[in-house]
Amino acid sequence: MTAARLSGVIAAISTAVDKTGAPDTARCVALARHLLDNGCDGLNVLGTTGEATSFSLAERQLVMSAHHGAGLPLARLMVGTGAAAVSDAIALTRHAAGLGFGGALVLPPFYYKGVPDAGLVAYIKALVDATADQPIPIYLYHFPAQSGLPWHLGLIRNLREAFSGRIVGLKDSSGDLAYAKQAAAIAADFAVFPSNEACLIDARQGAFAGCISATANLNADLCARAYHSGDAAALRAAVTIRALFDGKPLVAGVKALLAHIHGDAAWAAVKPPLAPFPAADTAAVIAGYDATRGRRVA
Repeated sequence: MTAARLSGVIAAISTAVDKTGAPDTARCVALARHLLDNGCDGLNVLGTTGEATSFSLAERQLVMSAHHGAGLPLARLMVGTGAAAVSDAIALTRHAAGLGFGGALVLPPFYYKGVPDAGLVAYIKALVDATADQPIPIYLYHFPAQSGLPWHLGLIRNLREAFSGRIVGLKDSSGDLAYAKQAAAIAADFAVFPSNEACLIDARQGAFAGCISATANLNADLCARAYHSGDAAALRAAVTIRALFDGKPLVAGVKALLAHIHGDAAWAAVKPPLAPFPAADTAAVIAGYDATRGRRVA
């Protein structure tokens, strides 16, 4: 496996949907290109912010193929391929590998709770075996509040030992910074990405590989200044923008603010079971964002 490891500021990119609820691949590709040109070192396509589990297998493959067809630098992109059905996860991971994505971000199979480690090892083994001819790097996705299944530290060590060279990192959306630091300590070459840009100075100093953040859709330029230049003022502004969503639905909120930033109301649409961001919250978030940007000295 020769793929370069991902690092730095990575946006968990939103997925646009059209009036039928299908992925709007033209808007998706345009946003991806914009983010890569304006501060993002990489992108996480079809993660939680990208509403991956609300799309069908075919729709997820369509989104992947659109990024490939647009000539985007797929080596800088990881894509969510986890699924409740092992066969779906295999199909998605093989598709990602065949297109040349830089990594597969893998949720555990999330319906059954309390499963033994042996079951999760078998799930990962199925993905590793199915991509042996195109060994895409695998990043574990730790989000127990949503999946109900943690990638606990002992299990991560066992997976790395069992599948040498394939389990290269982890996205930690638990919000537990102590866990993230313990995971990062597993090995020097195990890339851990917390989900909050507040960690970027720590990442710059070597504690983490970077961050994978939903709000990097909105503040990637500021995140880049913090990570690459140690700009503390930029980090404060980036964190202020993220804090606008405290206590609010993050996925819908990010899309509502994207609609404002890009002057494109279509971005506010979400897939069921999510609901559109409330109008009052939209107004408050827009006001806070514009005020933060207005205070920022270039």
